[in-house]
Amino acid sequence: MESLCLKIDQIGTPAEVLQLSARELPSLSGHEVRVRMRYAPINPADLNIIEGNYGRPTQPPVVMGTEGAGEVEEIGPDVESLSKGDLVIPLEGGGCWAQHMTAAEHHFAKLPESLDRVQASMLRINPLTAWLILKNYLRLEKGDVVAQNAANSGVGRAIIQIAKRDGFHTINFVRRPELIDELKSLGADAVFLDNAEGLAEARSLLKKMLVRLAANAVGGESAIRLMDLLSPEGKLVTYGAMSRQSLKAPNKFLIFKSLELHGLWISKWIEKAGSIELYEALSPLAEMMRNGDLTIAVDQIYPMSDFKMAVLRAQESGRSGKVILDLSVD
Repeated sequence: MESLCLKIDQIGTPAEVLQLSARELPSLSGHEVRVRMRYAPINPADLNIIEGNYGRPTQPPVVMGTEGAGEVEEIGPDVESLSKGDLVIPLEGGGCWAQHMTAAEHHFAKLPESLDRVQASMLRINPLTAWLILKNYLRLEKGDVVAQNAANSGVGRAIIQIAKRDGFHTINFVRRPELIDELKSLGADAVFLDNAEGLAEARSLLKKMLVRLAANAVGGESAIRLMDLLSPEGKLVTYGAMSRQSLKAPNKFLIFKSLELHGLWISKWIEKAGSIELYEALSPLAEMMRNGDLTIAVDQIYPMSDFKMAVLRAQESGRSGKVILDLSVD
């Protein structure tokens, strides 16, 4: 049986080196399951991997795709945790831009059947990153303030929605003024432009309120503004570098404010996490998504055959959400 996938044989420009290819599916044995993948987002990490600019070396030939969702189509004779028809997501990155994935049952997490398939395909990276930022670095209490840049990103929007549910306030920075009202309607308490004037407005609003946690996806001057806003002994968690500028911490913030700087790479966290840790994070996120309390914005959905248009769109600025591949369309 043949199945289609999107793969690369060499690193390079995504629209040039990515190719639609057919491959034979292996027979199942033991605890293996075969999943019919339905949807998969195009994340910045996917593009970085294709270009050879990711945290670990790209080793072509390789089937692309760091996350997605689908249904169990077939199970091996020893499978215990999954059944045919179950909605699942792969727990480890790689190989998701394919009509079928075959792996051991523990490679997949079962989700509520009623969950929207498109939303489910985006659960493992951005919402989980947001969850860990809010839960793993300090114990936030209701009424606490969290600051972030790139607030319109997938992680940023998830932080806003999770914080709203848990009673935290968010101070958000964006580059485009048209995003301000949109993020406020999502639940953001305050949204400012990511510049010196926006920082001054945020400081005026906060007055003596403490900002104990900040999420940084940009680096450069934007990260310095977050450090300026943080209260003494506050924590800055960096999970991205959209500006491609280095994170430079002024000495005064380390000496006089005793700020703590942390880095979060979600792929590495998942590799080290046990099944209990993963369940404790993914379960409430899936429930929020099922109830409509957590929604990830979608820009456009492209059929698998239009992958070149999809990756080009994913590289454009000013998008309104994620670009999604529909893997059910040949």
